[in-house]
Amino acid sequence: MWNDKGPHRHKETWSWNEEAAEAVSVIKYGKWKKENTKEARMEYKKSRKNAKWVISSAKEKKQKECANDLNDTECQNEIFRMAKQMVKQRQDITGLNCIKGASGK
Repeated sequence: MWNDKGPHRHKETWSWNEEAAEAVSVIKYGKWKKENTKEARMEYKKSRKNAKWVISSAKEKKQKECANDLNDTECQNEIFRMAKQMVKQRQDITGLNCIKGASGK
């Protein structure tokens, strides 16, 4: 039996930009698995580390940008949207129907 929730819809990564997308697309996992050599593995690890660094720097840049623009209404709306998304991610599942027994109760 599969325990798959399905695709996440309406989820937006607020700090994602073109640099992060390019860094992730450059990761050399397929090359490492195909060649199975130490050099390919080191290249994969190096590209993965670079991608993590680019993503974290993009997050930091976006956070500083929003912190500087707190009085701007557009940025306030973006912050409220991010907070709303975080609350939804941490929410417990409630409101499920009870399981009925053989007698129907």
